[in-house]
Amino acid sequence: MNIHQQSYKNKVITAKEAAAMVKTGDNIYYSEFTLFPHSLDLALSKRIMDGELENLKLSVVCLIKVPEVIKADPEQKRVTTSDWHFSAVSRRLGEQGLISYVPMTYHQGPHIIRKYIDYDVAFISAAPMGKNGNFNIGISNSMSSAAISKSKKIIVEINKNIPRCLGGNQEFIHVSKVDHIIEGEHPALAETSMKQASDEDKKIASYIINEIREGCCLQLGIGGLPNLIGGIIGEMGIPDLGVHTEMMVDSFADLYEKGLVSGAKKNTDKGKMTYTFAMGTKRLYDFLNNNPACASYPVDYINDAKIISQNDNVVAINNALEIDLTGQVCSESSGHKQISGTGGQLDYIYGAFLSRGGKGIIAMKSTFNDKDGQLKSTIRPVLSQGAIVTLPRSIVQYVVSENGIVQLKGKNTKERAEALISISHPDFREDMIKEADKMGLWGKRGHSF
Repeated sequence: MNIHQQSYKNKVITAKEAAAMVKTGDNIYYSEFTLFPHSLDLALSKRIMDGELENLKLSVVCLIKVPEVIKADPEQKRVTTSDWHFSAVSRRLGEQGLISYVPMTYHQGPHIIRKYIDYDVAFISAAPMGKNGNFNIGISNSMSSAAISKSKKIIVEINKNIPRCLGGNQEFIHVSKVDHIIEGEHPALAETSMKQASDEDKKIASYIINEIREGCCLQLGIGGLPNLIGGIIGEMGIPDLGVHTEMMVDSFADLYEKGLVSGAKKNTDKGKMTYTFAMGTKRLYDFLNNNPACASYPVDYINDAKIISQNDNVVAINNALEIDLTGQVCSESSGHKQISGTGGQLDYIYGAFLSRGGKGIIAMKSTFNDKDGQLKSTIRPVLSQGAIVTLPRSIVQYVVSENGIVQLKGKNTKERAEALISISHPDFREDMIKEADKMGLWGKRGHSF
């Protein structure tokens, strides 16, 4: 037994013993996304149900399941929970008043923690310890390293199903920095289902694919459209692609295995597929395990516009919920209702614009059906009441719907309105032309329709 193994052995305790270390008033951090600390969460919930703790603060990043500590305190009398990016789980909890969103631009998250937040306890899920005494958290690296640096006590829950994701940097915790270790129940990692692309997605993809060429550096997100675009790139055989992305998804693994991702034309992390967290299927997690072609970094590196822009021909593709005729984009709320979060959208749209030859693309269907089944336009004279401005109009570059693609940089407010109306649904164009006139967007010379 070497020194690291001996240290490991000395630090192993049960989840119940770890939960017993939490005190009333503690500020607790749970590791992110798929690295949810299942056993520690369950043990802590039992103490809450028994009435042993009060005034706890819990901080999470994009929940994959409802924490047991929230179930144990349905009236939120003992635990208040904050989420740095809403998932579908968080959204439902938010509707019940059981969780609150923390507004942020994603690349600033680690800096916010280091500057303003102290944690009493960090519950961190990690892969089993390696021979050199390191626990790997690379699959969800974005903010955890900052939280670990600001935590008084670090408790690691081992899960043998977590892949060992190479760095990059700060993708591991050394056993010497860990206070206690829990040998957990080793649940399978949460997987994201492959959403089927709609007919509108296929039209949108047909416009976007024309903006991607040999040697581009890609950022794709989750959902039917990014997967569809990845599939089309694979069919077209666009070579020598680079990857610098917030989220690693199955599409990138597909493109790499087809020999289309080389990273040879990247100026940073040449030859590497760089990312800050991964969510997908087991196939993706297996692809990442011990793969030197992939590099995990904290989000203050991956989403830093200065880093993004150092690569040429960055193409960043992000979704939106609505846009007004001057170009303000809402991607995170339905009126006052928080749907997701700012995330890295501003980071990548801005970083892609700064990149030589780069293109930041906002993709959106031109219509949606409201709760009463009525068809509504996502391109609107003004944003709906309470809508959050995720991207100020000054940042937006390309906007694409199933009806076309437009570039807004350098255009005045009249030209922007004309461009956005041109890609709106035909059924709504006449009304928008009239509303734009009432708003004074057309000026003396009128519009060109």
